[in-house]
Amino acid sequence: MEFLKIAIEEGVATVSINRPPANALSSGLIQEIDRMLDSVENDDSIRVIVLYGEGRFFSAGADIKEFTTVSSGEEFSKLSAAGQDVFERLESFGKPVIAAIHGAALGGGLELAMGCHFRIVTEKAKLGLPELQLGLIPGFAGTQRLPRFVGVAKAAEMLLTSDPITGEEAVRFGLANHAFSDEELLPKTMEMAKKIAKKSPIAMKAALRMLQYTKTDSFHEGVKAEADSFGEVFVSEDAKEGIQAFIEKREPHFKGN
Repeated sequence: MEFLKIAIEEGVATVSINRPPANALSSGLIQEIDRMLDSVENDDSIRVIVLYGEGRFFSAGADIKEFTTVSSGEEFSKLSAAGQDVFERLESFGKPVIAAIHGAALGGGLELAMGCHFRIVTEKAKLGLPELQLGLIPGFAGTQRLPRFVGVAKAAEMLLTSDPITGEEAVRFGLANHAFSDEELLPKTMEMAKKIAKKSPIAMKAALRMLQYTKTDSFHEGVKAEADSFGEVFVSEDAKEGIQAFIEKREPHFKGN
């Protein structure tokens, strides 16, 4: 694979995202995550997956420059739906998937992390959905998963201000399970992953399947509506301005059209 590296130890597959400088989520990287799930699904030597980002970040967001190659709102909605499908597969996967987050998990990076079964973070990691800063909305089910973890009011604050929260805050709000120092992140995550790997694979698969029943029909309806809205917002002048401002590293000037 071009962007993912897999190392296996005591039943745990550590899957490292390696797409410098920020591990931005391109369509190619998302497709590789899907292929990675194909490769480990029926491998009995792998019982737990740990997803980690090489370099400074877990993933600092979607590949915004890739957005400039999309020509229509319909195509943008399809891009959104394709990412949603992979992250839904991740969340409903029959083997536990743990996100080990350092540096930043922003935008699509946080949506990827929220698709994992749970999250371990560094104390100073930054987690957020800053898409509105670009005149866009989250497109990989972030609007539906974030409120499930932090509540509607906190999700609204994070979406509307675009301000991230720290790893310590993420634990307090229910978005992450544990926060450790940078040095402890991987050792502590691996310790937990190896403990889980000793459980019965049959029982784990059944337990993970049962957790999926906590999702209501409105969740799946909301995910579909998000993809549709993602495309609708993309064709606005504000979205064009937000994306261009991001590329030019300046503040956007939105006019409401």
